[in-house]
Amino acid sequence: MLVALAAVCALSLAVGANALPLSVVVDALTSYDPTNPDHLVVIEKRVPRTLVGLVAGAALGAAGTLMQGLTRNPLADPGLLGISAGASLFVVGAISFFGVSQVGGYVWFAFIGAAVAAAVVYGVASVGREGATPVKLALAGAAVTAALTSVVTAVLLVDRAALDLMRFWQVGSLAARGSTVMWQVLPFVVVGLVLALALGRSLNGLALGDDVARGLGQDVTRTRVVAGIAIVLLCGAATAAVGPVAFVGLVVPHLARYVVGLDYRWVLPYAVVAAPVLLIGCDVIGRVVARPGELQVGVVTAVVGAPLFIALVRRGKTVSL
Repeated sequence: MLVALAAVCALSLAVGANALPLSVVVDALTSYDPTNPDHLVVIEKRVPRTLVGLVAGAALGAAGTLMQGLTRNPLADPGLLGISAGASLFVVGAISFFGVSQVGGYVWFAFIGAAVAAAVVYGVASVGREGATPVKLALAGAAVTAALTSVVTAVLLVDRAALDLMRFWQVGSLAARGSTVMWQVLPFVVVGLVLALALGRSLNGLALGDDVARGLGQDVTRTRVVAGIAIVLLCGAATAAVGPVAFVGLVVPHLARYVVGLDYRWVLPYAVVAAPVLLIGCDVIGRVVARPGELQVGVVTAVVGAPLFIALVRRGKTVSL
C-alpha cells in the first residue's frame, strides 16, 4: 500500500495539462530553479495539491473507519453525522453574509460548521436513558443533515453569487488548494489521527456490543466521546480543505477490512494509507480524462467509488463489522 501511495504521488507531480517527465519532477524537488517554468509548476502547484490530497485522504480514511466502528453501521461515512451538511451551511453563510470568496477563508467556517453539527447530533442522540446508541446516532445524523441541507438550499436559491462560489467547493476538489490550506488543517488531522489509531482495541470491544464491552471492563462512554472528538477533527479538517468528497470514507474501510480482517488495530492504519491512494489517484484520473481541462476529484471518486463499493459488498465480507 505504501508503494502504491508513492506511485500515485509521483503521478500527481508529473501528470497534468502540462505532462512532465519524472526526471524533471525529481530535478525540481532536488535542485529547484525558480526561473524554470516546469519547476514552478511542480513546486508551486502540484506539490501543495498532492500534500493536501495526502492529508485529506488520511483524514477521510481514518474518519470513515471510526464512524463505521463507532456506529456499527457499514454505510457510515462523513455525511452520516451531519459533518458535510454542517460544513456546507457555514461555508454558505461565510459566502453570503460575510463575503468570503477564497478557499483559505472557507476552511475555518467549514471546520466550525462540521464541529457544531457533530455536537448537535451527539447531543440529540444522547437524550434518553440509553444514551447515544448507534441507531440513535444514525437517526439523529439523518435528521440534522436533512434540516441543514434544506437551509443551505434556501440560502443558495436567493443568493446567486453564493451559489456560483459554493458549487465549486461543494463538488469536492484538490485544485487551487495551496500549502496554506494544508498547514491550516494539518494540526487537527494529526491530533485526530493519533486519537483514531489509539482507539483500535476499544473499537474491537464495541464491535462485540455495548454490554460485552462493558463486561470486559471498557468505558464505552469514554470511547464514544474520544472517537467523536477524533471524527470531528478529521472530518471537519478534510471537508474544510477539499469539500465534501464522497465515497472515500465509505469505501476505504471496507477495502481495508477485506485485506486485513476485522481487527481495527490493523484496519485503521491500512485505511489511513489506502484513502490517499484512492483520493490522489482519482485526482490524477480527473486531470487525464478531460484534457486540457479536468474533472473535479469529487466527481471522479463517485464514479470510481460506486462500482468498487458494489464489488466489495458482493464479496460478502465487507458488511461484517
